[in-house]
Amino acid sequence: MERKNVWKSYAAEQADELNQINEKYKWCLDVGKTERECIKLAIDMLVKEGYRNIEDIFQAGEALKSGDKVYAVCMDKSIAMFHIGSEPLEKGMNILGAHIDSPRIDVKQNPLYENEELAYLDTHYYGGIKKYQWVALPLALHGVVVKKDGTLEEISIGEKEEDPVFVITDLLVHLAAKQLEKKASAVVEGEKLDLLFGSRPLQSDENLKEEEKEAVKANVLQILKQYYGMEEEDFVSAELEIVPAGRARDCGIDRSMVLAYGQDDRACAFTSLFAMMDVQEVRRTACCILVDKEEIGSVGATGMHSRFFENVVAELVALSGSESELKVRRALQNSKMLSSDVSAAYDPMFSEAFEKRSSAFFGKGLVFNKFTGSRGKSGSNDANAEYLAKIRRAMDEEQVAYQFAELGKVDEGGGGTIAYIMANYGMEVIDSGVAVLSMHAPWEVTSKADIYEAYKGYKAFLRNI
Repeated sequence: MERKNVWKSYAAEQADELNQINEKYKWCLDVGKTERECIKLAIDMLVKEGYRNIEDIFQAGEALKSGDKVYAVCMDKSIAMFHIGSEPLEKGMNILGAHIDSPRIDVKQNPLYENEELAYLDTHYYGGIKKYQWVALPLALHGVVVKKDGTLEEISIGEKEEDPVFVITDLLVHLAAKQLEKKASAVVEGEKLDLLFGSRPLQSDENLKEEEKEAVKANVLQILKQYYGMEEEDFVSAELEIVPAGRARDCGIDRSMVLAYGQDDRACAFTSLFAMMDVQEVRRTACCILVDKEEIGSVGATGMHSRFFENVVAELVALSGSESELKVRRALQNSKMLSSDVSAAYDPMFSEAFEKRSSAFFGKGLVFNKFTGSRGKSGSNDANAEYLAKIRRAMDEEQVAYQFAELGKVDEGGGGTIAYIMANYGMEVIDSGVAVLSMHAPWEVTSKADIYEAYKGYKAFLRNI
């Protein structure tokens, strides 16, 4: 079923709104390059829209009522927000769920070392990356350092014009004959993704012995102490992430696309957040969850497999005047969800990996994936036909451009989302999101039209399902 390119349908007013949404989106991408940064950004935006921390409501002994807006945070890496509807909570919620972690390179807990008068940070990559894509490009360091006394120091180096940047070096092509014979997966090995961190030796220090062989490392430690009050042992209780340095940019001579890091899955996370804040009155309680750890299996306390969301729903039921475990279960089972995650855009340069009739295309709108998984639908949630019909009706009623697709050819590979985890509660779930070129690369590409249609589609879902 052919879908038209939505760019051709926009009137002037829609084009203006599209540009506004995308400028806001690019700003969010720049501010939120890590999970913690995304959560901090989300809270700031939600509070301005009248959302309150559910903990404050609990402490005050208040009851929730229709129209209330609340949020809950898990370890500064996941957040659940709710706009209480006019219907009882046990009748279910309309849920948007996206993840805010992205493929990156993490700093190890004992990382700093010197080798031939060059200082490095030892690293461990996170999520599915092509390791060779991460060498020889400007990198930034983001995260937190928590000292033994509980003091938290936020780190962001490499984003400001005056900041230094970092790099992972690559072998010069003149000496790379053997390297170029290797498979792409082995051209750069994980243990060689160490970050070049400094090269200037400490010139004079009373604690530096004359025969000191690690003067460059000593100088790095002095700088860290001077600017961040940080000792070497503080790396043990730090979370430092290496991401591409630089801001989101318009892409294409026509400025029709966005080039940026982390659009998987912040293209869906931020548009879901925008929709959540912009939706007005709702019949069913509207919910948006932004979670961590999807890129490594949704595990841990801040991933979708944790009981965080379930516990928060139990609190909502209690604050709505009921302690019934049955009502918690009914609220979850009767919910409808869009698992908002990106999809692979058809790339003519690599057409052999796609089945064209079942591919997502730039400019064709929000992408729905009835199932994900790999090969024989392994590990997927496969949405019911009845639910798909409701989705189609909701999108058509608000003139949202959308398309249905699969993730490449059947036997080429595949991928997963958080959909199957939420489906365990018995709720209706379908994957939906924005088509992306160069997915999981340091710099990914999306269509501004698709970003806009995703925002419209998420609002339509919250209002009309």
